[in-house]
Amino acid sequence: MAKIAIMGFGTVGSGVLEVCRRNAASIARRVGEPVEVKYILDVRDFSASPDAALFTNSIDTILNDPEIKVVVETIGGTRFAYPYVRQCLESGRSVCTSNKEMVATYGAELLALAKAHNAAFLFEASVGGGTPIITPMHQCLAANHISQIRGIVNGTTNFMLTKMKRENMGFDAALKIAQQLGYAETKDPGDDVDGRDACRKIAILTSLVCGQQVDFEDIHTEGITKITATDIRYAKTMGRAIKLLASSHKVGDGYVAMVAPFLLPATHPLYNVNDVFNAIFVHGNVLGDAMFYGSGAGKLPTASAVVADIVDMAKHLDTNIAVEWSSKKLELVDYRNVENCYFVRTSADEKRIEEVFGEVSYVTAEGVSGETGFVTARMSEADYEKKAAELGSVLQMIRVTQ
Repeated sequence: MAKIAIMGFGTVGSGVLEVCRRNAASIARRVGEPVEVKYILDVRDFSASPDAALFTNSIDTILNDPEIKVVVETIGGTRFAYPYVRQCLESGRSVCTSNKEMVATYGAELLALAKAHNAAFLFEASVGGGTPIITPMHQCLAANHISQIRGIVNGTTNFMLTKMKRENMGFDAALKIAQQLGYAETKDPGDDVDGRDACRKIAILTSLVCGQQVDFEDIHTEGITKITATDIRYAKTMGRAIKLLASSHKVGDGYVAMVAPFLLPATHPLYNVNDVFNAIFVHGNVLGDAMFYGSGAGKLPTASAVVADIVDMAKHLDTNIAVEWSSKKLELVDYRNVENCYFVRTSADEKRIEEVFGEVSYVTAEGVSGETGFVTARMSEADYEKKAAELGSVLQMIRVTQ
């Protein structure tokens, strides 16, 4: 029997226990023996829980038990998770995690540590929730040079933008519903709505593609806090949908990465990805285009990805499962060199707009007055910024995907 430990018993950790029990027979068949949760590390009081006997508040309980070969980290953050994971790997135990902050910050270091101690460090659930993308990237697509990744990787913001579109509501109303449903944090939803969650995820994917460390702090990131009901009206007039995209693509010998809202046409493969679903579009030089789609939020979808890693590690005990990602830092190409078209809302008149931007396409929206909406010709981010500063009185800008 393979005995494992779970560190952190919040939403995902409790989901892992549930999946391990609900699907015990199929998991045992795939591993070759039963998998049992022996310990749950959590400092909170679970004495009233029917599983009270499993709980411990000390990492030493896990480290001192030779039966524990696989450890699951679902604490979140880095303050406790990072040192605990280090200790587990240094002791030769394999670790899997759903913690995108830890993976984005310390991924290369922890992979090297796992290799040095003949263990595994896996993190399928850290990017797509229940949508498989990490394993396909470093296994199924290993024969490809990946030149582009673009996707919807945050279920909370996608849910909110879907609500805003379908029900003509503003940002605040959509956020309140997301919080009531448990999709967004009540106290501080910033990680989701400011784009930081998506930023960490595209940093992880870009690191896997190039095999080097991509620091998420270097990625230009915009969230959805400035998206309004007026923007949604314009999008509908244009036959487009606003989506928060995390993207990374090869430019010459380097990579450029960005997180920002985009206006997508109805023909785009990500246009109809709605609610809490994630979808990640990948282009390989041999495969061509592929898209991975699935639930990006929720207890059981995320736990499903974590348990898949448990199965993989339990089948390969005392074995390093290689993932190429060195600690050498990749310097990203400046996003200001990238070209896009831009949808702009301004209080300036058409004469002034054309003096600055030249030929543009004007957009009107029902119920909107006192401003002008237009789409620019294709230009670099740097050129747009200069022209926007010259025009002044810009109310909104959203990039447009052709």
